[in-house]
Amino acid sequence: MTEPINSQNPPSILMVDDIPANLEMLSEMLKGRGYKVRAAVSGKLALQAARNDPPDLILLDINMPEMNGYEVCEKLKADEKLKDIPVIFLSALSETIDKVKAFGTGGVDYITKPFQFEEVVARVETHLELRRQKRQLQEAYDKLRELEKLRDSLVQMIIHDLRSPLTGTFAYLKLIRDDTDHTLSAAHSSYVAEAMKAVMQMIQMACDILETSRMEEGQMKLKTSECDLGRILEDGISGVKPLSGGREIRLTPSESPVTIMADREIILRVIQNLLSNALKFTRDGDLILLGIEPAGERVRVSVKDNGLGIAPEYKQMIFDKSAQGELRAGRQRYSTGLGLTFCKLAVEAHGGTVGLDSEEGKGSSFWFELPVKSPGFSG
Repeated sequence: MTEPINSQNPPSILMVDDIPANLEMLSEMLKGRGYKVRAAVSGKLALQAARNDPPDLILLDINMPEMNGYEVCEKLKADEKLKDIPVIFLSALSETIDKVKAFGTGGVDYITKPFQFEEVVARVETHLELRRQKRQLQEAYDKLRELEKLRDSLVQMIIHDLRSPLTGTFAYLKLIRDDTDHTLSAAHSSYVAEAMKAVMQMIQMACDILETSRMEEGQMKLKTSECDLGRILEDGISGVKPLSGGREIRLTPSESPVTIMADREIILRVIQNLLSNALKFTRDGDLILLGIEPAGERVRVSVKDNGLGIAPEYKQMIFDKSAQGELRAGRQRYSTGLGLTFCKLAVEAHGGTVGLDSEEGKGSSFWFELPVKSPGFSG
């Protein structure tokens, strides 16, 4: 036997049956257990009552004139404010097809008449508890999302403020490196070069974080224009030259100029990120190949290296923002921060696709494809 409910705000149950005697009997029993009970003798009245004051649970008969229980349940589930209310069918229909149809319209349970009152109470309590837990879970999720937004806003503010001093630091290091009086020793020049490399990587990371967040929120508008893709590739190589060290980046140019409609700065960042990624996982003396080739009505840009390669189970994760934390937590050498996530979002924003071909121990080929309208790449 379950104990009566003692609460200042008892759960509200809406009973729907066209036979008043059934309503009266079950209503008195449920009230005796402490529930707040309302009754409706038709589907239309039930819908009106639910809209005026949504209950916590509905006990619904099937065979009713004008609108049967299946129709009532379908309308409830189609209403954004009522769709989460659990509906328990309470009917004399006992065939399997009737029960299947009831669950198909959105019911959570089915009790056949004549029923045992204790069974009704047990099922009512079960579904009310499930709904309570679901609400708590949703509230916890909503609170978590708000905290995430607050955290992201704080991170973006800090990163944004960091970019200016980092850029200034890079500029001063460049002045020291380019000292025309040659007052630095070879060792000190090497230290300055390494410092410049580290600062550039921090600037790229800051940009990746800010621009990835803007793209995810739809706040970054592309400034598209006709661009010479080959020239962008050349500028991309120049941009990462301070990071290259003893590695060679070799560009295989296209046979004819390739013009795309794109945001030049965004695509340049994509290329620089892919090149930086290749430099991170290769050694001095290694060769990185930057290529451009036709792909039907698109053009494919690829960055190939002979580095460590990537295991098959990590190929999809590598572009996923949420997976970067898992990769880092597992100390995986494939973790690259948000650079590849930015590449994926940026290329897809241009109507393109991004991918990876790799074999562990044999290097990787990161590539992206963009739409192109060029005589040299007509397919």
